[in-house]
Amino acid sequence: YSRAVTFSVTVHHITATLYNKYTTRNQHHHLTETPLEAALPPLLERSIARGWSVRVRGTDRDRMNFLDRHLWTYRENGFLPHGQAGGDHDALQPVLLTDADANSNGAEVLMLIDGAMEDHGRFDTYERVCVFFDGHDSAATDAARGHWKTISGSGLACKYWAQEGGRWVQKA
Repeated sequence: YSRAVTFSVTVHHITATLYNKYTTRNQHHHLTETPLEAALPPLLERSIARGWSVRVRGTDRDRMNFLDRHLWTYRENGFLPHGQAGGDHDALQPVLLTDADANSNGAEVLMLIDGAMEDHGRFDTYERVCVFFDGHDSAATDAARGHWKTISGSGLACKYWAQEGGRWVQKA
């Protein structure tokens, strides 16, 4: 059984810096004004508009199920094409939600959420690596600081973005 689906994705302007395709950029996104489910879709849209596929790695299957439902319904007039890892078509997904280690969709962008970590030695297989952390959760903030120190201490370029006045502002 197959069914054709027609959809459109509207890309909203967000403040972001775009980088050379062959240089991995590591970005920490400090969530202080909006929850992840509000901040994530515009960044996913921006990545898709750039022709990049994205792997969103979390730590909790229930959270990934929530994000799956949310990405289908967060906007009245559209949705983000995506899938959850473990399906027959993982390799074809522009956005793949997963709690696993494998890059099943050959993503150019890795987005780490809810404390998910990845061996930074594999970061060079991505165009961009984004680490999101909740600024209202002291444990998450401390973990992100440790992650930042590890990444920047290993010589990898790292940028720090914080939410201010409804937009992302680069702080470091």
